[in-house]
Amino acid sequence: MAELDTLALPGPGDFAAARALFPGAREQTYLSVCDRGILGDHTVAALQGYLAAMQGTRLQRRDYEAVVEDTKARFAALIGADPSEIALSGNVSDGVNAIANALPWRDGDNVVLTTELEHPNNLYPWMRLAGSGVEIRTVPMRDGAIDVAAMQEAMDDRTRAATAASVTFSPGLRTDLSTLGATCRARGVFFLVDAVQSAGILCHDVKAEGIDALVTSTSKGLLGLYGCGFLYCRHAWAERLAPVYLSRTGADVAPDKPSEMGTAAFRAGAGRFEVGSYNFAGAYAARASLALVESLGADAIEAHVLALSRRLSDGFARLGLPVTQPPHEAARAHIVTVGTLGDGGHDVARDQSLQAWSKALKSAGIVHTIRRGQLRFATHLYNDTSDIDRVLALSAAHFAGD
Repeated sequence: MAELDTLALPGPGDFAAARALFPGAREQTYLSVCDRGILGDHTVAALQGYLAAMQGTRLQRRDYEAVVEDTKARFAALIGADPSEIALSGNVSDGVNAIANALPWRDGDNVVLTTELEHPNNLYPWMRLAGSGVEIRTVPMRDGAIDVAAMQEAMDDRTRAATAASVTFSPGLRTDLSTLGATCRARGVFFLVDAVQSAGILCHDVKAEGIDALVTSTSKGLLGLYGCGFLYCRHAWAERLAPVYLSRTGADVAPDKPSEMGTAAFRAGAGRFEVGSYNFAGAYAARASLALVESLGADAIEAHVLALSRRLSDGFARLGLPVTQPPHEAARAHIVTVGTLGDGGHDVARDQSLQAWSKALKSAGIVHTIRRGQLRFATHLYNDTSDIDRVLALSAAHFAGD
């Protein structure tokens, strides 16, 4: 693990130095971490170190697995968990499916969620359970946000689970996880959070937020690779869950004897959800990116991105654009959307003026996306005010020329 010591990482709150690590942020105005993150020089260096090690014979499997354990410990520290409560997973879908199919369902149980605002990957696993006698209890959104009060009211004695995005992928509003988590904990309802739009960008404290399981990938705010993610499962719940799949990594066997057959007992904690060989490249990348987040400070990153998103949102409003306004300031996140939610689909806005604006921005090298008819912009640690001001200036010129 010594290679981390050779990485030149910025000090607390030094976002100018952090920006310098990301060629992609210098080559274009990148405001699309909600779609995918970009790799920094430090992460590429870590990956090159891994590949060089794989070319040689000096390191053994246990050395790579030590990197995995260190990576999980760093993510645990980021979200206020214990390392034993973290599993390395494939992605969000992998984590949601692992939990949904391990819960002790009974015929007539229900799961509470907001279909309108969840990403499909946090819907499909629950929908499959409907064929097994589980009710999918859908709560409508309110003011473009997940209605926590309505979710609380929808729960009853047969509610087994509730799930919510920490930040919706569109329109990009933040959910009051602490209030929802407290209700779930009081009622014995399992609370799963899809944190793919917030992990590495906004602060989490899974204990304070009452979260029983949190899933994310490393490809967005954690600035890593596709095909790698984390699953947090609260220890008290993990011991009650029986994963569908079991392999050596998830079984209660000696870690230094991988080829010896042990019992079919599950490993303690979230490790029981790990299946087969680890994505070592993904772990190396995630560890380097987590080291950057640690060096800058999670609180500082959140303050940085929220200030940028507020600057962008206010600027769009001054231009008279239909920017999404959070119902209250606590719902503001790092994602800013413009347009009518539902007035279009993936990369499509029915409003042709928005579609033309998007085309003009892309031509100018401003990377963003369209989701559900809304133009979507998202900031991260490598963005600064010059990015925001460039978008606003180009937007003003575009609409002035209409």
